[in-house]
Amino acid sequence: MAAESAGAADAGGTEEQSTSPARAGLVLGSLILVAAVANLPLASANVALPDIGLHFDASQTQLNLVAVCYSLGLAVSVLWFGAVGDRYGRKQMLLVGVGLSLPACLTMAWAPDIGVLIAGRFVGGLAAGMAYPTTLSLITALWSGPRRTRCIALWSATGGAISAVGPLIAGLLLARFWWGSVFLITLPLIAVTFPLAVKLIPSHVNEGDRPVDHLGGLLSVVLVGATILAINFAVVPDKGALAVGLALLGVAAVVAFGLRERRAPEPLYDLQVARRRIFWVAAGAGIIVFGSLMGAMFIGQQFLQNVLGYSTVDAGLAILPAAFFMVLIAPRSAKLVEARGSRFTLQVGYVFVLLGFLTMLILWKDGSSYWEVGLAYSLIGAGVGFAGTPASHALTGSVPVTRVGMASGTADLQRDLGGAVMQSIMGALLTAGYSAAATKAIGSSPNASNISANVQSELTKSFDTAADIAKQYPQYSNQIVSSAKESFIHGQHWAYASGVIAVVIGMGIVHFFFPAAAGERDLLASYLKADAARSDTTGAAAGAPTRGTAAGADATASAAGADVPPARPGAGVDAGAS
Repeated sequence: MAAESAGAADAGGTEEQSTSPARAGLVLGSLILVAAVANLPLASANVALPDIGLHFDASQTQLNLVAVCYSLGLAVSVLWFGAVGDRYGRKQMLLVGVGLSLPACLTMAWAPDIGVLIAGRFVGGLAAGMAYPTTLSLITALWSGPRRTRCIALWSATGGAISAVGPLIAGLLLARFWWGSVFLITLPLIAVTFPLAVKLIPSHVNEGDRPVDHLGGLLSVVLVGATILAINFAVVPDKGALAVGLALLGVAAVVAFGLRERRAPEPLYDLQVARRRIFWVAAGAGIIVFGSLMGAMFIGQQFLQNVLGYSTVDAGLAILPAAFFMVLIAPRSAKLVEARGSRFTLQVGYVFVLLGFLTMLILWKDGSSYWEVGLAYSLIGAGVGFAGTPASHALTGSVPVTRVGMASGTADLQRDLGGAVMQSIMGALLTAGYSAAATKAIGSSPNASNISANVQSELTKSFDTAADIAKQYPQYSNQIVSSAKESFIHGQHWAYASGVIAVVIGMGIVHFFFPAAAGERDLLASYLKADAARSDTTGAAAGAPTRGTAAGADATASAAGADVPPARPGAGVDAGAS
């Protein structure tokens, strides 16, 4: 690999080396475009959910699956595909992911039925799971020193900005084109990105030689997929047996995955590290925080269009305060971590997210003004900005250098799995609450005896199907739409109440299990000593020189909060801007 080197002399005359690939700017631009191909479809589909519901006469559960299956595809694949790329070729995995995105987005745009659309979203998520984790892996492999840090910061900030404008772009398209146009947003990016990646990104850059735990990867796919689908089907009438079966499959996969990772010579996920208090608390905290953001955007987009009557463009614009405050606060969160520790900063973030959900729960109703909408999104964005950085900082600081890729993969999972879980829970409760309220409204109607069973089924299925019925019966249109709005608000109250409960539980776990600043430093130091002893023992047993000095220096920097670039998708800067 052709590389450029530069040194920065300090006061004492020593030189810190930086390396970068040839045509570094073009290579970095290509990797940022790949990340955009993976990230843009995440939230852009939410804007189109009302139109999709009308077009396919879809139930609320089907709309939930349209929203969640992209995150689900990412969540089930990110660990496994990241490990495969690290072993066999990051560039190759990236190209496969970008290439697979093309037929996936075409399938979604012209899906003949809702089932094909849901399947296309899942395949698109799998493609993103191949491409997205690999972008930061390649930055880590191709750059070093201060230049690497600057590249990661630019990659993170640009990625966050691109993701934030996704719903706005989708809204602009929906103002002129059909619902499927939102799934074609990435087509121009794919057309530009694929040839650039082929030409510019070097092949086989510092891949490892450890075997990949494919069985562990398959089990991780089953446990995540079965659990998320069980949540979605739990409230669907006549799907109780399916939900129970999926839940049992998920439990069995969890047990099998745990047994496999304990016995595998090169586990996909080191459970010994995962049991560390700072690691698992930080992982759980990140899942709740990022899941709260995705869940709020998912329910909120439907509320803005269905209840408040926002256009798709206005609905896309409405969430920009969340992105603004995330980007504004994330750098300040890093300083707060250094000054007061991860626990304090996490709690500050949780307070803002809690206030955001309470605003939605109390103030969001028919006729709400935009200041109430913007306030809620601002609070959620501020909370994610504060909590994202300490969650990721704690992950990377609590693992040995040889397992920092695992921490980075977990940081990706925080967003993907958190989004899938929270969207599934909140979507299921929205479905149940809407159906219960609509059924009650029908029963109390003076014309209840004249409403056929088929019409009742459509009225209780979702807001969109009720709106369609209202068009068929114009003499009752106002009553039907008004009742559907009230039922939707009832369902979203259930959803936001679950968000409040999740945040309160997260605050309790962080308060009781995550150490304060001094305790965090002591615990990280103990992890460092244990990892150094483990490394020395392993190296001596293998008859090879130990990595004590280099590893110890890197780990010490990590424990102290310094920037230690990860071997795979990074957490520290990623979470702050996601």
